Amino acid sequence: MLDKGNIVDMFEKGRVLKVCAPMVRYSKLAFRSLVRKYNCDVCFTPMIVASDFLRSVKARDSEFTTNEHDRPLIVQFAAHDAQTLADAACAVAPFSDGVDLNCGCPQRWAMSDGYGACLINKPELVQEMVRRVRNQVDNPNYTASIKIRIHKDLRRTVDLCQKAESAGVSWITVHGRTSDERHQPVHYDAIKTIKDSLSVPVIANGDIKFLRDVESTHQLTGVDGVMAARGLLSNPAMFSGYEDTPLECMWDWVDIAIEQGTPFTCFHHHLIYMLERVSSQPERKVFNSLSSTSGVIDYLQNTYGSVSDVGI
Repeated sequence: MLDKGNIVDMFEKGRVLKVCAPMVRYSKLAFRSLVRKYNCDVCFTPMIVASDFLRSVKARDSEFTTNEHDRPLIVQFAAHDAQTLADAACAVAPFSDGVDLNCGCPQRWAMSDGYGACLINKPELVQEMVRRVRNQVDNPNYTASIKIRIHKDLRRTVDLCQKAESAGVSWITVHGRTSDERHQPVHYDAIKTIKDSLSVPVIANGDIKFLRDVESTHQLTGVDGVMAARGLLSNPAMFSGYEDTPLECMWDWVDIAIEQGTPFTCFHHHLIYMLERVSSQPERKVFNSLSSTSGVIDYLQNTYGSVSDVGI
């Protein structure tokens, strides 16, 4: 377990960091606990709207849950003004290792509210937001990072990143697509250009489905870390080199989810993703229709074997 405040040191050890992306509904404490068992170095929370987080105790309790083993942890916020972001950072700083500003979410609601990918068109605002966090969080080791998408004119992206760097950004995660692109190929050349233009670490994001993709992305771009989203949902043990979700990992998820009181819908959805590549269509149809935790456990035992069968 890494000591608090040493995330930046991890970049300096000469290896490619393996990072769990911020995923709405999915990258919560239980799932973070699972991927940490399988060689994930750093985890992000789901994106949290900073203003709601500050305004509502209920929002804080539902959106941000952690424990002493949940480190290193980056809390990702959606915000569109510097003081709100800084206030939210100060609130979570005692329980985390850094905050990340979402500048990449392409969903219409986020962009219409001034959040997410629309911020890549406001480099001076992003610069001020990073600067305010750095000035107000009373911990020099606490990180302030941003996660972005790219512009069609890459010079604008480089300018944005250099402005953030001048404000003291700790690192930058680059999803190698524009805000209009969804399933198009990742622009690795753009990520490489951004990496070559900066002195701070860069993490690449987009289409990481297997462990081999981590190394190939590193070779193509020279980045310091690689972030996975859907690849980890399908196979939380991906960073340990498994091609598909191993049985042991599924049973680890059952244990963690039950221990942490994960709601059934979330518990079930994660297993639906994990079984996607290892089960037949008729099996998936049956599994997807299950409606209770006990039913899910019985199905897994009858179909794939009990906990003892996988040596846990």
